[in-house]
Amino acid sequence: MEHRRKAAVRGQFYPDNCTKLKIYFRKFTAMIVPKTRAKPVFKVSPRAIIVPHAGYIYSGFTANTAYTILANSAAKRVIVIGPSHHYYFKGISGSYFESYESPCGDIPIDTAYLIDLAKKFKIKFVPEAHQKEHSTEVQMPFVQHYLPRAEVVELIYGDFSSKSLAQIIRTLLRDPDNVVVISTDLSHYYDKEKAYTLDRNCMKGIASLNVKKLEQGCEACGITGIKGVIRAAKSLGLRSELVDYRTSADYSGDDSKVVGYTSAVIY
Repeated sequence: MEHRRKAAVRGQFYPDNCTKLKIYFRKFTAMIVPKTRAKPVFKVSPRAIIVPHAGYIYSGFTANTAYTILANSAAKRVIVIGPSHHYYFKGISGSYFESYESPCGDIPIDTAYLIDLAKKFKIKFVPEAHQKEHSTEVQMPFVQHYLPRAEVVELIYGDFSSKSLAQIIRTLLRDPDNVVVISTDLSHYYDKEKAYTLDRNCMKGIASLNVKKLEQGCEACGITGIKGVIRAAKSLGLRSELVDYRTSADYSGDDSKVVGYTSAVIY
């Protein structure tokens, strides 16, 4: 098996060289207005974040806003969890590659930790689920930039129960060395007004840690991940706060078919 998970969407979803990537991060951070940056949430040390996974020109600012807060963390390990978009399977898969390719250098994967976790929760390895998955890959440059000393663990779920995922996340969050990144976009290809109506259901559920509100019309592609982290966070007495929302129309100007993006911090 290839020991390195090769980048599949560099140069498509995000820049293919380190210099351009860092310019993006600086630009996104500079765009955070002082009023937003002054909010107390920007000083917390998150246990988890929820972030989008589109191309950086569309959702990079929204994701970056949460990652600037994640930078407050001293976590040694970042567990990135996303839905499988390209390969159907049942259950959840962990990446047993040794490293993750990134434009700014390879990111080490904590395979020893994953092996122990897999024994507890029957996490398998489905290579096809990892090789082209963008929902997790687009998070890796952010992780590397904002937590440069951390190792990563990648989990991709297919047909999988959010309650089962919550059990895994609860275990992850009980370890102070861990932070969790939940990757998801919101509604897809509605007009902007309809998208906001649907996305508001997602955001209400995230902000209040209320799974039932998510079931009132939230169409997030990573809803299993959202439900999983909400269940885990609520059981551990954590709080959640939204930090950004926008749609693809904010960049493209096309209001007729948009994709919704939000980011949130759990602490």
